[in-house]
Amino acid sequence: MRVFVTGATGWIGASAVDELLATGHTVLGLARNEAAAAALREKGAEALSGDLDDLDSLQRGARGADAVLHLANKHDWANPAESNRAERAAVQALADALVGSGKPFALASGLLRPETGRPALETDASPAIGPDSLRGGSENLALDYVDQGVRSIALRFAPTVHGVGDHGFISQIVAAAQRTGVSGYVGDGRNAWAAVHRTDAARLARLALEQAPAGARLHAVAEEGIPTKVIAEAIADALGVKTTSIDPDDAVEHFGFIGRFFAADMTASSAATRAAYGWSPTGPTLVEDIVNGAYTK
Repeated sequence: MRVFVTGATGWIGASAVDELLATGHTVLGLARNEAAAAALREKGAEALSGDLDDLDSLQRGARGADAVLHLANKHDWANPAESNRAERAAVQALADALVGSGKPFALASGLLRPETGRPALETDASPAIGPDSLRGGSENLALDYVDQGVRSIALRFAPTVHGVGDHGFISQIVAAAQRTGVSGYVGDGRNAWAAVHRTDAARLARLALEQAPAGARLHAVAEEGIPTKVIAEAIADALGVKTTSIDPDDAVEHFGFIGRFFAADMTASSAATRAAYGWSPTGPTLVEDIVNGAYTK
């Protein structure tokens, strides 16, 4: 397949491009600047100039490909409303370009824990509905296009997609430990986070494009839930500092914006995903990555 990839030089996207090329697919990657375009060409991929707000380029890329893998997101934590707006507009533009084509359209989505308190399942519908919701309700928006001949697929990634070079949530927790001299967890640290290695996430993205039916929801989750105290202890070992409990009222002051999330339970199962697509994670665990220096190199 010729796959159009947004976020093609991002954290998950760059690995997904490698996975697609290594398995015989061709890639057209969205590139915001010449450095990104050059990085794609060096891998053997093609580059299409544009960004998440360039809806014409998004539609041109989608129409010229056999499949679309949408991984780009502004991730503007200072202005989440703008991230949500841009995400919804991009998903709508891509889906509009694919109406009636039957082409696979896999988009990155997040894991939202059900109110019941159990781990999230693939059968759980996303509660994010409408433009003012998380990610602009893009998962539900994309799935609404199934009835219009789009093979929409929701790729729900664990809150931490880890590995050497990760600048996501765990890197923020590590940075707080380096800044304060202690590795913190919130409250008793029993709340847990799901996790997946970057290469395993990329492989599932490729399998989704190849195999998943319209309307499928896949969970890129290798570890269902790692207690945040265990994460903090691994960071402490890697940095040579002590662990400490942070009062929930002080979490944002200690960790920064990520403190709002580090106190939450974000657990999920991937049992149905593994059974349906033969996906078996093989990468290091989150704790293995931390203690082996993935976040301190």
